[in-house]
Amino acid sequence: MTPEAPPIRIDVWSDVACPWCYIGKRNLESGIAGLSATPVEIVYHSFELAPDTPVEFTGSEVEFLMNHRGVSAEQARAMIERVVGIARSAGLDYDYDAVRHTNTIKAHQLLHYAKERGLQLEMKERLLSAYFIEGRHVGRVEDLADLAVDVGLDRGDVVRSLEAAEYSDAVHADMVQARQYGINGVPFFVIDGRYGISGAQPPEVFVEVLARAAADRADQPV
Repeated sequence: MTPEAPPIRIDVWSDVACPWCYIGKRNLESGIAGLSATPVEIVYHSFELAPDTPVEFTGSEVEFLMNHRGVSAEQARAMIERVVGIARSAGLDYDYDAVRHTNTIKAHQLLHYAKERGLQLEMKERLLSAYFIEGRHVGRVEDLADLAVDVGLDRGDVVRSLEAAEYSDAVHADMVQARQYGINGVPFFVIDGRYGISGAQPPEVFVEVLARAAADRADQPV
């Protein structure tokens, strides 16, 4: 009997506070659905876009973009309007009036905690939805612990882990690997360790690359 081939691995570098990362996640999922016979394994990796952001950022998203990107208020509002429209086309209803910008280091640690317990995909979706759609705070330990409960994690143990920065080394290792790959923006997808996809590409791009990766495997000698 021929052993079953392992699933195609998709490594994704992204940030919780990245609007294109949520759009890219949805487009990836649509692409995977277009190749339902191809098993995949998705692993998320940490990438902080703005590590200098305080946990308690008090300004609006417009003010953040003005400070962080050096754009005018008019340009910032245009950027937000554009991304909201693209998100809507991917089935996501962003609410930038409610977004609470914050530092995401603890959220990345939580994702590694969830990964060790087989719930990383669920935790990633919960964090993105909480941030972009629900206006929840994703930078404070107590708030993150509440969100972790929603996917079935133990609240007290999550608090313990985050307060101890238990997975800080894992977050740092992801960032080091990103630099080694030459990744300087997210989302970034590595398909089966062979193909790189930069940005929130449309679903058909993921279909094409996943099909190519599957064909590569079929061409390999058993």
